[in-house]
Amino acid sequence: MSSDLAGTRVAFLVAPEGVEQAELTQPWEAVRRAGGEPVLVSTQLGRIQAYDHLDRADQFGVDITVEVADPADFDALVLPGGVANPDQLRTQPDAVRFSRAFFDAGRPVAVICHGPWTLVEADAVRGRRITSWPSVRTDLRNAGADWVDEEVVVDESGPNTLISSRRPDDLGAFCAAIVRHVRPTRNATTAGTTRPAGAGLGDDEVARQVAGQTSSDRQAADVFARESAGAGSDTEAARSGADDLR
Repeated sequence: MSSDLAGTRVAFLVAPEGVEQAELTQPWEAVRRAGGEPVLVSTQLGRIQAYDHLDRADQFGVDITVEVADPADFDALVLPGGVANPDQLRTQPDAVRFSRAFFDAGRPVAVICHGPWTLVEADAVRGRRITSWPSVRTDLRNAGADWVDEEVVVDESGPNTLISSRRPDDLGAFCAAIVRHVRPTRNATTAGTTRPAGAGLGDDEVARQVAGQTSSDRQAADVFARESAGAGSDTEAARSGADDLR
């Protein structure tokens, strides 16, 4: 396990239903393997339902609701895709506020697929270079973004680093960019020792680390299913799911 993200906490914001599973689990595992602490944030406690495209996949436990989560407690934000996931989030004021706060604080945001819908609602993409699932292109351009068709885009022209990718096929490059550009920002005491952006693992190395995660993700999800079947309450089920992702 690398220690490139040691000391970082990374929020993964998802709706209760509709997130594309690979776009949650693979960046989550990349952060964890690099020594960071991923945290699952949603609009309600309990378990979120992930999808493999249009098919129900696995469920995962929520660590904290977006209503009470403080953006200042995190070093970066990841917004996975899936059509229904950001479509729900962009209607939730707390989720929009939470997402916008990372831009205002100058902290990295990584978004993939349909995820930018939430950022459009937050008016956070104006003047930024970004990519997405093709059907989101017009929405982004109408919101003032410079949309491009590339595997991964790292835009540092605004108040923060904005990382974006188009689809699950881009996850290797997307995860590599997250590991390279996220760094501890929460504590003033780390100011003198913070890694410069891009000082993490090389893209090829991170891509190799995350490329084989599909089978391990499935195994972890199977463990969650067995454990949560006997959980006595939603709180216990949520705890089981959170432990499983870790």
